Amino acid sequence: MAAPTFSRERFEVYRFAVPVAVGVPLAALLLQSFLPLHLPVVAIFDLPLLVTIYFGVGRRNPISGLLTGCVIGLIQDSLTHQPIGLYGIAKTVVGYGASSLGVKIDVDNPGSRLLMTFGFYLLHQLIYFAVARGLAGEPLYWRWGHQALAGVANALLGLVLYKLLDRLRQGT
Repeated sequence: MAAPTFSRERFEVYRFAVPVAVGVPLAALLLQSFLPLHLPVVAIFDLPLLVTIYFGVGRRNPISGLLTGCVIGLIQDSLTHQPIGLYGIAKTVVGYGASSLGVKIDVDNPGSRLLMTFGFYLLHQLIYFAVARGLAGEPLYWRWGHQALAGVANALLGLVLYKLLDRLRQGT
C-alpha cells in the first residue's frame, strides 16, 4: 500500500512591472538616505530592508530574492560612508531567506508579515553587526532593547507598506 500523498497548497507567485521593480527600491533608498538628515527620528526605519523582504516574499524565488537583496544592499552601501558590502551581505541573506520562506508558508497574512518582518529585521541587524565588527573592524555595540524596539517599529511600518505595495503586484 502506497503512502498517502498530501497536496500542499500552492501560493501565488507575483510579478512586478519594471517601473515598480526598479522605482520602489530606488524610492526606498533615496528616502532612507535623505529623510534621516531632516527628521532624525525616522533613522530607526530601514526602508530598503522592508522592500527587500516584500519583493523576496512576493516573487518566491530564492535566486531572485538573493539578487534583489544584493543589489539593494550594495546601492545602499554606496550611499553611505561605510565600507562597501556591509548592507549588501546582510540584505542578500535576508532576500534569500524571505524568498525561501515565501515558498513554504502563506506570508500574505498580516500576523505572518508582522512576525516575519520582525525576525528578518533582527537577522539583518545581527548579520550587519557581525560583518561590520568582525570583518570591517567597525566599533559597534549591540543593544538588545534598541534592536527589539526598532524591529517592532519596522514590522509595524512593514504592515502598512506591504498593504500599499500589494496594489502594485500582478499575479502570474
